[in-house]
Amino acid sequence: MPDLTVPQVDSPDLYLDLLKRCLTAEIYDESAWRVETGHRTRMGILQRLRQSVLRTMAKRGYLLVKHKQFDAKSRDVGTDWPCFGYSMVGIQRMNNIEHCMRTVIADKIPGDCIETGVWRGGSTIFMRAILQRFGIKDRTVWVADSFEGLPKPTVAQDCEDARYDLSGCDYLKVSVDQVKANFARFGLLDDQVQFLKGWFKDTLPTAPIKQLAVLRLDGDMYESTMDALNALFHKVSAGGFVIVDDYSAWPGCKAAVDEFRARHKLGGEIHNVDNTGVFWRLPMKSAMRAAA
Repeated sequence: MPDLTVPQVDSPDLYLDLLKRCLTAEIYDESAWRVETGHRTRMGILQRLRQSVLRTMAKRGYLLVKHKQFDAKSRDVGTDWPCFGYSMVGIQRMNNIEHCMRTVIADKIPGDCIETGVWRGGSTIFMRAILQRFGIKDRTVWVADSFEGLPKPTVAQDCEDARYDLSGCDYLKVSVDQVKANFARFGLLDDQVQFLKGWFKDTLPTAPIKQLAVLRLDGDMYESTMDALNALFHKVSAGGFVIVDDYSAWPGCKAAVDEFRARHKLGGEIHNVDNTGVFWRLPMKSAMRAAA
């Protein structure tokens, strides 16, 4: 009988594999249907009228969806937004979360886990499931989000391209109560899950987090990414992981990571997860970092 408290890194697990497929809605062809939100970065009168109609429909319990053929490759790398499901990150980035979590457990790297920017909570639900699967009782999963969607861009790096202003996209606005309900649906809402509601600049610097083993950033924008790095990176343990969901997809996010790493002279090779996400591991033994 294997010792489940010391998991073998990357060994298969049917429960976790099925959970990944459920959280990404990969097992449902209908999850590829596209919800028409009416959001546009630049809207004329007709587009605004269309958005108003769609919002009114949504408030009354109706959604307009466009049929789209399920594409397993797109879902694998998380390039489509599932009509339903709990995460946009795709299977490969879920695999990366599992790899990092299993590694810090097996190597006894101290600290909690956090995701900054959670949408419907899928990645953090998966983190909590891994802790439960291996009987880990002394780590917390922190769920940090505005729970009001993305902020309006204010800094130059986020304002350069209007396509990256998603502050008006209602599809990205998921309340904290709904995310808690999503945890509860999987039987994973308990004291090992803590929620940080608000903009990162307000919540992360004072969050009662002592140490992190896994820091996962999914703030999309330059400012959100930099706010999270400034507040949390110095809490990542030696041997811990930093995961950046949007590094290769959002120019502002990449700029923030590259600037932060250069400023603090951080070593450690950045590895690609898929064509969007990246991660790196802090050295197992290191002196106190300049970011502290």
